[in-house]
Amino acid sequence: MTAGLPEANPGLDWLDASGPHADIAIATRVRLARNLEGRRYGSLAEADDREQIFAEAARAVHRACRPREATLLELAELPRRSQRILLERRLASQELIGGRAPEAGAGVAICPGGSLSVMINEEDHLRMQCIMSGLRLADSLRLASGLDDELGEMLPLAWHPEFGFLTSCPTNAGTGLRASVLLHLPGLVLTREIAGTLRAITQVGLTTRGLFGEGSEFVGNFFQISNQTTLGRSEEDLVDHLDRTVLTVIAKEREARKVLMRDAGTITEDKVWRAYGLLRYARTLDYEEMMNLLSGLRLGISLRILPTPSFYALNRIMIFTQTAHLEASAASAIPPEERKVRRAVRIRRILREER
Repeated sequence: MTAGLPEANPGLDWLDASGPHADIAIATRVRLARNLEGRRYGSLAEADDREQIFAEAARAVHRACRPREATLLELAELPRRSQRILLERRLASQELIGGRAPEAGAGVAICPGGSLSVMINEEDHLRMQCIMSGLRLADSLRLASGLDDELGEMLPLAWHPEFGFLTSCPTNAGTGLRASVLLHLPGLVLTREIAGTLRAITQVGLTTRGLFGEGSEFVGNFFQISNQTTLGRSEEDLVDHLDRTVLTVIAKEREARKVLMRDAGTITEDKVWRAYGLLRYARTLDYEEMMNLLSGLRLGISLRILPTPSFYALNRIMIFTQTAHLEASAASAIPPEERKVRRAVRIRRILREER
């Protein structure tokens, strides 16, 4: 175990913007929920149960990652700020971290390479996930399923011949799969087609969420599209359905961007340059304002209105200007107003490095 996060920034490989359609599809995530046979689930588990599950899962993940070792983080041993960093990097959920102190045995295992990780003792005993840049659902499923197969050879996973994998929440039973793609859709928002697009998504059995998943608001024209059904269909079918739907949305977004440039080119260019100017020179920025400006800048890079910065730089800004990351850099708690100042400083530094 470790008392703090490693210095190598684990779990952030997806920031490199290397995947297909990475200008629109920021990241793909595939998550598989599993439980151990004969053990009490979720809130019914006692502290001793949870600690034993953590120990068993940790040994199995280490063996699955050989010859290299996984990074194992037991949340109770981490400072609160480090726990929040895991949340901001999408490596841990709010449910795992808890309101004040994490439950006994709660932890995260990060496999070498950074794409694969496992939440231990969240709502389910194990939640394996793969996060990759761009639209890479099939690749993410392949990697997550590979880890699932290896852990399944070492751990007795709860499975029923009729209902499939058993989970704490019945809606996750069956495959236990939750796949999502984080999309940037300013074209559909600005052409006022987003409401119809979101309705169409729900009509084909999918759901949309904000930047930070369930319960979060839509900020900066970022939307997560994910499956709702897990029972009665194979993992491959669920991922293929999501993939085809996302490709349709991406095509609509690209067409909307063409319409913007054709019918409102000057206004669009002005929006992009204003966003760049504010991000480049602002002295204070709150997170929501920054995300809206990043949306305009990201649109401008995609439309080649601006040659720089790179999508990688924009992704870094999105992650490293969150509260816990700023406080980790300062090595202390930061009052809200000072946080806005430090956020603006970090953005200017990243943009200056790109130039």
